[in-house]
Amino acid sequence: MSKSALPPSRYLTYILCIAALVVSLPLAFAMPGFWVLVIIAGALTALGTHDILQHKHTVSRNYPVVAHIRYFLESFGPEIRQYFIQSDTEERPFSREQRAIVYQRAKGVLDKRPFGSQLEMYNNSFEWMNHSLKPAEIEDSNFRILIGRNCKQPYSASVFNISAMSFGSLSANAILSLNTGARLGGFYHDTGEGSISRYHRQPGGDLVWEIGSGYFGCRNPDGSFNEERFVANATLDQVKMIEVKLSQGAKPGHGGILPGAKVTSEIAEARGVPVGRDVVSPASHTEFSTPRELLEFIDRLRTLSGGKPTGFKLAIGHPWEWLAIVRAMLDTGLKPDFIVVDGGEGGTGAAPLEFINRLGMPMNEALQLVHNTLVGCNLREDIAIGAAGKITSAFNIARTLALGADWCNAARGYMFALGCIQSLSCHTGHCPSGIATQDPTRSSKLDVEDKSRRVYNFHKNTLDALANLLAAAGLNHPSQLGPEHILRRVSSTEISSYAELYHYLQPGALLKGNTDHRVFDKYWSLATSDSFDPPEFVRQLRETKLL
Repeated sequence: MSKSALPPSRYLTYILCIAALVVSLPLAFAMPGFWVLVIIAGALTALGTHDILQHKHTVSRNYPVVAHIRYFLESFGPEIRQYFIQSDTEERPFSREQRAIVYQRAKGVLDKRPFGSQLEMYNNSFEWMNHSLKPAEIEDSNFRILIGRNCKQPYSASVFNISAMSFGSLSANAILSLNTGARLGGFYHDTGEGSISRYHRQPGGDLVWEIGSGYFGCRNPDGSFNEERFVANATLDQVKMIEVKLSQGAKPGHGGILPGAKVTSEIAEARGVPVGRDVVSPASHTEFSTPRELLEFIDRLRTLSGGKPTGFKLAIGHPWEWLAIVRAMLDTGLKPDFIVVDGGEGGTGAAPLEFINRLGMPMNEALQLVHNTLVGCNLREDIAIGAAGKITSAFNIARTLALGADWCNAARGYMFALGCIQSLSCHTGHCPSGIATQDPTRSSKLDVEDKSRRVYNFHKNTLDALANLLAAAGLNHPSQLGPEHILRRVSSTEISSYAELYHYLQPGALLKGNTDHRVFDKYWSLATSDSFDPPEFVRQLRETKLL
């Protein structure tokens, strides 16, 4: 095929820029107003020339100048979809309706809706809560549950609290606002693994201190656990519980690096690390490597803290690893006071796409497994269960408690209360609402007095809504919620309650060896308190493609 002597048509814009520059340049000496055109045409000509000469972007070489229009439109594509295209009920990751109810309750404005539901009630998986012809009367919505009933310092916790978000991931003003709101509302604020900062301490709200694999706030220079530093923080009156983080829902089994450029003096102070140096969070802990050692570590922390409730948070992965922990509880008699189940739908400021989308068990199934195992081993009454995973409304709380949790945590819901607009820029440091950033020119615009009141309002108004739901169902407290109260449409002609959909073990069923449950029947008898290693048949499967 013969080549044309003319340049391809895709170069037309670039050629027009050159022509405009050539024509406007002599005219500019006669008529000064043309210098504006010279500058514009010259800049576009230089851009097009750079596009043709560079070798990194093929699209720019093939479409000089014009390609940048595509890049510009692509840069705010998510915002266009979120604000103009997505429906009010489409979750990406939170729907406009979900965000709106948080904003309205946080601001204390009207949260009612006109003209009926926008949800498709006849679609499969639609869920609802049954009401009673004999509603209850609930005077106080400040619902609480007791955690660590066998501890020297048990904690009466709200059923709705702030989930783990570290200072460093969130700005100083965001932490101040969250903790002030928690103090006003009498609920707890989880520190995240970044430890206890001056901004957690200043307002005086209840804290749950989360300790991750980096042992921030209680570490030696080499990253190992430091007992003296742990005691100094754990015995603070403000710290109500100790939570060992095994994994989190958004990126289970994944460590992390905080670049030295982000390690300011305030972050270094909170974490106990050098200013300006990279900080590594290993993927696993160094203080324990077996289920038995994990429980011994938890028991040690409980003693060092002066008898405060101590437990762990995890996202469920391999079922035999979770079962091995429970087996160790039975073998040693050592038990955590609580377990927080983090669902695979959890959020984070930054994680690989595959981890966010495809790793970790979603909250419903994870919570079911944890609750069932403890019931089947007669451990449930001694161990409280918290749960987290896209919880923003009273119904979200009710359905989670009905599945088996005692209380709920929320991270992104409270971020919305602070003013988060779901710009999906948490990982860039350019958060427009001043929440997920360490840029002082952005975070300083977040008004602590106003936002802390919104955090308080969101908590209070959500629990008021929960009280209304419970009263309509004829119940007096969230602890009365069970799987029989939540129903789901499973087909166009069939409806089932959670009690029918999920397999619930009877107390002591695992001890008796009679579960009629596929996971337990397959893995429970093989679980060992001495190792997280897989059973022999699983190891064999990993060594061949023939089974």
